[in-house]
Amino acid sequence: MQLLSLNLGRARAVPYTDRAVGVTGIDKRPVTGPVRVSAPGPKGVGASGLAGDTVCDLRHHGGDDQAVYAVAREDLDDWERELGRPLANGAFGENLTTLGLDVSGARIGERWRVGAELVLEVTSGRIPCRTFQGHLGEPGWVKRFTHRAAPGAYLRVIESGEIRAGDPIEVVHRPGHEVTVAVEFRAKTTERELLPGLLAAGAALHPEALAAAEKYVARRDG
Repeated sequence: MQLLSLNLGRARAVPYTDRAVGVTGIDKRPVTGPVRVSAPGPKGVGASGLAGDTVCDLRHHGGDDQAVYAVAREDLDDWERELGRPLANGAFGENLTTLGLDVSGARIGERWRVGAELVLEVTSGRIPCRTFQGHLGEPGWVKRFTHRAAPGAYLRVIESGEIRAGDPIEVVHRPGHEVTVAVEFRAKTTERELLPGLLAAGAALHPEALAAAEKYVARRDG
């Protein structure tokens, strides 16, 4: 398992973002040098966990629980075959393009060591949005991406460190529950009845997903 590509974005004006200022940092491009990764601060204040990476819409992106976004190269390859077009590393706006790691099959709370120093913890899957669809230029992309339920993973920073493309990735902790990124994503999108099961992941779960699960259970049992 390794970090195949390390990708950073710069703010760019586009016509498809719903943000008033009309810019997005979703267009991530591979970089070769080392990048420092650390916790950026709470959502709404903190942006990306990667030095030099731009997050423009702090309403929905960035913050400690979405500090890093990872996508498996294998998933990009599957989409290449389906879409009939090449998808470069970083094409989904991911910071980390991995190789040999089932990212959407990772469990919430799973921890990865990337390189010698950095430790990340899986928190949730990525919800597709209008900006993502515009960036890919694929009609109906939000629906198609949601149906596939292989969203890649958001991660929080447990131990800061520098990483670079080619670094090894090691799973250093795998929780005993069965709440994977894919299950968490389906619970938030197409299968709300799965929400109670997310509680097994406890505090490792993204706070917004945890709140949604707790609210669902309270309504069901109330």
